[in-house]
Amino acid sequence: MKQLTEGKKSGLDKLADKDGIIGALAIDQRGSLRNMISKDGGADKATIEQFKKMVSRELTPYASSILLDPEFGWPAAEVRAHNAGLLMAYEKTGYDANEGGRLPDLLPLWSVKRLKAKGADGIKVLLYYDIDEPTVINNQKHAFIERIGDECKAEDIPFFLEIVTYDANIADVKSEEYAKVKPHKVIGAMKEFSQEAYAVDVLKVEVPVNMAYVEGFGEKVIYTRLEAANYFKQQTESTDLPFIFLSAGVSADLFRRTLYFAKDSGSRFNGVLCGRATWKDGAAKFAEAGKDAAEKWLRDEGRDNIESLNAILKVCATPWQKAGKITK
Repeated sequence: MKQLTEGKKSGLDKLADKDGIIGALAIDQRGSLRNMISKDGGADKATIEQFKKMVSRELTPYASSILLDPEFGWPAAEVRAHNAGLLMAYEKTGYDANEGGRLPDLLPLWSVKRLKAKGADGIKVLLYYDIDEPTVINNQKHAFIERIGDECKAEDIPFFLEIVTYDANIADVKSEEYAKVKPHKVIGAMKEFSQEAYAVDVLKVEVPVNMAYVEGFGEKVIYTRLEAANYFKQQTESTDLPFIFLSAGVSADLFRRTLYFAKDSGSRFNGVLCGRATWKDGAAKFAEAGKDAAEKWLRDEGRDNIESLNAILKVCATPWQKAGKITK
């Protein structure tokens, strides 16, 4: 694991729990959340802010940190529990597909300096990445991440890179076709962005297989349990950086089962940054029955989801300070 400056180390300590495990709650969704919390997909800014505040107030007492966005998230940041660090998204939602390649962009009114001054303990950027796309496309993404890495180095604040993989020639990332190439895509991307030039401090990544196609998890088997376990081990061996798993919108139950499988496979993941798997049913309650029903759901089932996840992390995750270290 690379040596960290005092500022970056302090930031990671604030975003992790006392044992060095990152059990973060993600609610930086913007366009997708608008559709989730309103029947007609037309939720206004005040409504989006209200839902984010509810999630933050009800669930951050049980999280090590919360990921928010500067467009709708500052009110939620203000009501988070004192134990929860603040990770802020820096990218625009979505991507530019006009020239191909799912190119990223940053929010025009924000910089790392401004986000830190407003109270962020860490910076998160989402990148859609296909390691097999033409060099002319991926070189743009590499330069983009290098710039953000330099900004975070200048401000001495942790840089979390979220990588969502895809294949430019496969439309459906949930398909059998994509499942066959997913390990190569995820592991290859992690190797690329673990290089020192990018100055990434933590990778937020997918698990290396589609668990719906793992023997014993779904009806269709593309990976045996042994094959899937080997991909989890290869993922761990691909980086010396701390890495945490995103939930990718799967159910809370499947995500929990996945974490146990990762641990049993030898993965040394350092936590999770979990969004929809924790609170998406609360968003449906908000759309269908309003604020009071959503708050009740968050206090009961939402809390159960996050506390169940925390219990698994205690036995399955490795402290971020031990990233890259193999203990015998």
